[in-house]
Parts: sequence; C-alpha cells; structure tokens
Amino acid sequence: MTKDPKMVDFEIDQLLESILFRYGYDFRDYARASLKRRVLVRVQALKLDGVFEMNQRILHEPKLFEIFLKDLSVTVTDMFRDPYVFKKFREEVMIHLKTYARINIWHAGCATGEEVYSMAIQLKEEGLLQKTRIYATDYNNKSLGIAEKGIYSAEHIKRYTKDYSIAGGKSSFSDYYHAKFNSVIMDESLRKGIKFANHNLVKDRRFAEMHMILCRNVLIYFNKTLQNRVLQIFQESLAHRGFLILGNKESLEFTDVRDSFEEIEREERIYRKKHVI
Repeated sequence: MTKDPKMVDFEIDQLLESILFRYGYDFRDYARASLKRRVLVRVQALKLDGVFEMNQRILHEPKLFEIFLKDLSVTVTDMFRDPYVFKKFREEVMIHLKTYARINIWHAGCATGEEVYSMAIQLKEEGLLQKTRIYATDYNNKSLGIAEKGIYSAEHIKRYTKDYSIAGGKSSFSDYYHAKFNSVIMDESLRKGIKFANHNLVKDRRFAEMHMILCRNVLIYFNKTLQNRVLQIFQESLAHRGFLILGNKESLEFTDVRDSFEEIEREERIYRKKHVI
C-alpha cells in the first residue's frame, strides 16, 4: 500500500471522482479523516496494493461499490436511542404537533429504522399516528430494506424496554412487536404511516412542508460546506415554526442557518424555526 500521505490523498480524490462519474454518488464533501480511514480499512481488507488498485476495481465491479457504499453508510441506531431525547420530543414537541390537522415528519438518515418505529410508538400513544406521515429516508437501500420489514434481533429487547420506559412510555413495549424465534417484528399498525424511500442528502432536493425533521449524528460525517448545504435543505423543508432535532454531537451554533432557529432544548439538540416577519 502507498505510504506517502500526499499520494494516498491524491488517490482517494481520484477514487471519489471515479465513483461520482460511474455511479453518481458524491462523497467529496464527506469529513476527510473518517472517509480516509474507511477507505484504507477496505483496501487492507481486500489485500490490495493501494487505493489506486481499489479505484480500478470499483469502476468495473458494481458489487465492490455496494460493499464500499456500506462502508460509508453509518448504521448506528437503536430503539429509543438516547431516551431523554425522545422524552423531550414527547414533552416539548408533541404539544405543538397536536395543533395540526395533518403532520409531516422527515427522518433523514434513518438507517435500519429503529428510531423511526420508536417515534411511531410515541405518536400512537399520543393519538397522533393516524394523522401523521413519516418520511424515513436513507441512501443505503440495504438498510432501507431492513427498516421497511421492521424485523430486528430479540437480543436487545431488554435494553429497548428500559429505554422505552425512560422515554415516557405509557404502555408495555411488548404491545408493539411480535416475537418470532430469535427476532421481533414491529406491529403492522406502526408501519402504515411510514414511507421508506431512498434519498441522498448530498445531492437530492428538499421535502416540502415538514412539521419536524429528525437527523441525528449524520452531519458529523460531512465537512462544513456539506453540513451547511444540508441544513439549508432542512430549513427550506420545514413549515412555519417547524422543529429540527439533531444528534448530541451536532449543533447549529457555527452554521449558516443558526439565526433561522431558536434553541428549545440545548442538551437534546432540539431547535425550532423562527417566525419570519
């Protein structure tokens, strides 16, 4: 493998240009350190001489590109992940959502869908699910397939049940899934209001008139330029006084849209679009 750091960076640039030309995916504005690490791990796993060789192969092997796509797709998620965020969502956001005749929610970067179903459970308990459409999007079709099926391993149920309770659950978590062998299947009533779709935050357009957007710990993998572009999409997609929930490692503080939002909950990263006079 090439050892000269400048040469490695050059070869990575060439790889990203090749991927954009061949497959239409643009990773050039991803956070460089994280992207570089993932590329080099894949090069090592394939026992290649360097990034240049990976570039040549990925151009002609779509299956290898799919593997690489999975490498860059972060699927770290859980039911009621960071339960206090969901608790604040129930306490501080839902009271406003209840004033709408119809509710549109965009969950951007939904990964395998556990948090989407968590939100659906809370909406159902507050009597809002029937009038809500959740648009759950990701660029990884494999992750979307898992999310759409709503089938997960049963090994984490004890933790999920605990986090559901911390998040303010009003029933029994077992009411929302069916156990089958070593898996659980999320109840069909939760899935009816969810639309899973492929959407690439790097290149695709905005959604219109969302009352809330949830995108947690996705922006940390983008550089500042791409972060601002995506946040602009969120701002344009939100309805009047709509809500934005980011991850605990993210903030609007030093972004181009910071003056367009007010902070509702600092620790839980909940923001609300300001009134435009």
